[in-house]
Amino acid sequence: MRRLFPPDRSAATPELLADREWREWNLDELAEAYAYPEEPGASGRAWLRGNMVSSLDGAAHHGGRSQPLSSDADMRIFGVLRGLADAVVVGAETVRHEGYRPARARKAFAERRKALGQAPAPAIAVVTASLDLDFACPLFSEPVVPTIVLTGAAHHTHRADAARAAGADVIIAGDGEGIDPDRAVQALADRGHTRLLTEGGPRLLGQFAASGDLDELCLTLAPLVTVGAAPRIMDGHAIADPERFTLTSVLEEAGFLFTRYRRI
Repeated sequence: MRRLFPPDRSAATPELLADREWREWNLDELAEAYAYPEEPGASGRAWLRGNMVSSLDGAAHHGGRSQPLSSDADMRIFGVLRGLADAVVVGAETVRHEGYRPARARKAFAERRKALGQAPAPAIAVVTASLDLDFACPLFSEPVVPTIVLTGAAHHTHRADAARAAGADVIIAGDGEGIDPDRAVQALADRGHTRLLTEGGPRLLGQFAASGDLDELCLTLAPLVTVGAAPRIMDGHAIADPERFTLTSVLEEAGFLFTRYRRI
């Protein structure tokens, strides 16, 4: 892996310049490179980061899953982003298609999380209108910390009761069946989850972007072409005035670009 942007100003010697060209970054270095802003909840508001992968021709998945677009380095960064988050926000459709399991406690991040007052692993927060979820699956039966269900006030009561019986924390974050993005982010912040990571899918990420709640996007650009009719990384109603993000870093490995953008 090599840093393309911002430039590594410490690379002054031939040895360091060689390191700058390519080497495998360890987890501590990646954790520092992707660290959240200090005390993101100091203002009472969470910091929401998105993480997605895209093919060169804009596909967010292939064959219904994102894994075919990924790589070893992409999965390494995926693990680091989870290791830094208080909660991972994900849509129910993505949970079903990707076979989501609970986030695990990783020794590599134990001291860092303890110092920040975080739980041993991030909570998985599932956004769902129908609550059509398998509450007997490991995501609900084997979590390190209780799984969160985010839904609207017009939810299916018997399904919400089933979620609670399975140990889930059900949060009402909207007046209809679906969630209001602002309310969902604030409800998670109120529970101390101020370092948020969303892994999509495209409709959920589009909701957060359209509502102005997306602070940062970590986008992996895979050197692959898929054609087909797969959605792009965000799906939903167009924003009247495109919102500007600024590039903060680019890493590269094996032709994959790992970009990081922040909202201006």
